[in-house]
Amino acid sequence: MSIFVGKETRLLVQGITGREGSYHTSRCIEYGTEVVAGVTPGKGGQLFEDKVPVYDTVKQAVSDTSANTSLIFVPPAFAAEAILEAVDSGIETIICITEGLPVSDSIKVCDYVNRSGARLIGPNCPGIISPVDKVKAGIMPGHVYAPGRVGVVSRSGTLTYEAVGQLTPLGIGQSTCVGIGGDPVSGSDFVDVLSLFEKDSSTDAIVMIGEIGGTKEQEAAEFIESEVTKPVISLIVGQTAPPGRRMGHAGAIITGTDALASSKVKSLEKAGAFIVPSPADIGSTTKNAISHI
Repeated sequence: MSIFVGKETRLLVQGITGREGSYHTSRCIEYGTEVVAGVTPGKGGQLFEDKVPVYDTVKQAVSDTSANTSLIFVPPAFAAEAILEAVDSGIETIICITEGLPVSDSIKVCDYVNRSGARLIGPNCPGIISPVDKVKAGIMPGHVYAPGRVGVVSRSGTLTYEAVGQLTPLGIGQSTCVGIGGDPVSGSDFVDVLSLFEKDSSTDAIVMIGEIGGTKEQEAAEFIESEVTKPVISLIVGQTAPPGRRMGHAGAIITGTDALASSKVKSLEKAGAFIVPSPADIGSTTKNAISHI
């Protein structure tokens, strides 16, 4: 079992004929994902890799293929419209890889998605992968993942790969890995993912990777303290970041004391999380934490 994606996933790729979309769609198919359709306006009627039908609209693609999950590789100027089109076409889970959406667009889109009952991952995220079900809807390197019982949720794609690169050699497999994205405004947050991992019978422990900026980690800490019974292993990066300077992600900027890495670490320590002292210690800290299960 996994969260967000699984054996029931029927993936549609918006922007399938573009350079990034076509490359990563091929990697998703290679991993085992059932890609049932692609959408590129004006390219309807084509076949991707001689087997995946391409449509002009998401609505027609969903009608013909019963797609239930969308992976978006659309330029920033059109990404918000692509998300709304997916929602209006009945897509249940939308994963937006696109980086650079204006914050004003993200606010409107996230509000619309929340009111619709659909679920948005991203924007500016690496996507989702379930090594257990062999489903990849994203841009992560599938070969470093292994099936297991540790869930991973992160604001950083690169640090997700680093975490998994340490866990897998230690024999610690993953149930689902979710990149929620590093923008100031995003769809699903830590609390959303932690809640699903807590309910998932196939997940025994959770690795959570946060960073400076915003208060998402403090909100997660409150939820962990009150609702999560499984071990949470947490790394917060950006402890040496100077105030006011963006460090990587658009949302990784210190704008107040709550945005500091030290404030986030204190909140998570108080909530009972196992704190990872540095990125190099993700694997060893996780191994120690799960030894107590």
